[in-house]
Order: sequence, then C-alpha cells, then structure tokens
Amino acid sequence: MTLPLYQVDAFTSQPFKGNPAAVCLLDEQRPDPWMLALAQEMNLSETAFLLPEADGYRLRWFTPAVEVSLCGHATLASAHILYETGRLAPGDTARFFTQSGLLTAATRPDGWIELDFPANPVEPVEPPPGLLDALGVQPSFVGRSSNHTYLVELASAAEVRRAAPDFLRLRSIESVRAVVVTSATQVPGCDFISRFFAPQMGINEDPVTGSAHTHLVPYWAARLGQTSFTAYQASARGGDLHLRLLGNRVGIAGQAVTVFTALLK
Repeated sequence: MTLPLYQVDAFTSQPFKGNPAAVCLLDEQRPDPWMLALAQEMNLSETAFLLPEADGYRLRWFTPAVEVSLCGHATLASAHILYETGRLAPGDTARFFTQSGLLTAATRPDGWIELDFPANPVEPVEPPPGLLDALGVQPSFVGRSSNHTYLVELASAAEVRRAAPDFLRLRSIESVRAVVVTSATQVPGCDFISRFFAPQMGINEDPVTGSAHTHLVPYWAARLGQTSFTAYQASARGGDLHLRLLGNRVGIAGQAVTVFTALLK
C-alpha cells in the first residue's frame, strides 16, 4: 500500500521560504529504523509521521540523525496537511499525542494556524567553556532551558544576523543541545528576531524553529513586559511568527504552503 508523503514550507506563505518539513501519513505503526531512514532520505531538518489514534494523531519527528521530542515547524506542517486535505475541517482542533504531551493546533480567522505548546523558560547560567568562542559573540545574557537549549541575547539585530558560528566547535560541546541567539528590534511590526543552531542534532542552522519560541516567548515577555509578539527568524530562508504567552503555554502561529505531494511505496 502506498503512503501519502508531503513536503511543506512552514512559517511562510511563499514556496521555498520558511522551514521545509516532510509529512508522512502512516496506515500503521512503522519501525523506528524505517522512519529514521525516510528522514535521512528526505534530508530535511524534520520529517513528521502521523498515525490516526483515538480522537487525534500520534505524532513523531525525526531529523536525519535522531528522533526529537518537540518540533514546531513540522507540527505546523502536519496541521496544515490535515486541514488542506480535508481530514480536518477548518473549525476543528488538531490533537497530537507526542513525547511532549498533548499538543493542539487550530485555524485562526485570518487563516493562520496556531499551535499550543508548553512554555520552557530559561534560567540565567554561566556559558559552558567554549560556547561563546564557538559562536563568536559577546552576549548581554545567557540562559539555559530544561532541555539544554541555550538562549543568548545579543545587543542588536545586526549582531544576530552577523553571527557566524564555528559548527565543528559547537558540536564538540557535549552539554549544549542547541543554541538560540536573539535580540530585540527597532523595526515596526517586529518585536524580536532570532537564529537557531543545533549541530549536535544534525542541523547546523534551522531556518525557522517553532520550539525555540517556547523559550523565547517567556523570556521576551519578562524583558518587554508584554504577552503578544511578532517575531522573525533571520535565517537565509527566513520566517514570520505571531506569538502569545498563555500562562505556562505558548501560542505559536504561522502560515504554511505545500510544495509537493508524493506516494511512498
């Protein structure tokens, strides 16, 4: 039996922008090595696997190297496919059972899809040896989340854009799962920008990272004294996000566009 396979650009309304993810709709549970092999074949930052279950879908995410416990852009891509193919009506809530618990997605009146994710605040820490040298930056703040993602605030958006990490050195720091660099902006309609580096997970720079904003939203809420944000991830492809702090949850809204559809034998 063939399986539907989609490639979706997430956090953008334009093909070939935002963050590409593959979405595979399963008919039964497949072995982990098979899913990892497909992720390696797709060679994208994430491949999502959806399996109908009870009143929702079991959702798992694989990079070309490992399974991850949370991925924003591939969740957005998955919800987009469920709505676009009519498996869910526009007013329905998408329910995903994941390693990070129940995640939901819903369409907004403007057509954007909003994800409901757990917030994961960072705590101030001393940077581990070698981190700042590997990033080549001088930060105003360094924090770490519970999953060993480091948040590094820089003085300006220009510094965020200029950052040129040494990925070999960054990959060698075992205590660092990933790094998000960020700054506030003076651009009307954009509260902050960021970039995300995760060479230990096989992703030197991720184009647009929904899960990084589970750290960024509570951080900037405390820094700026607000709970709603418009943000931009300043990778080469770039992507736009509308964000809300909802107590201990984060609303992460974006657009998505299907690039191609295939049938997997």
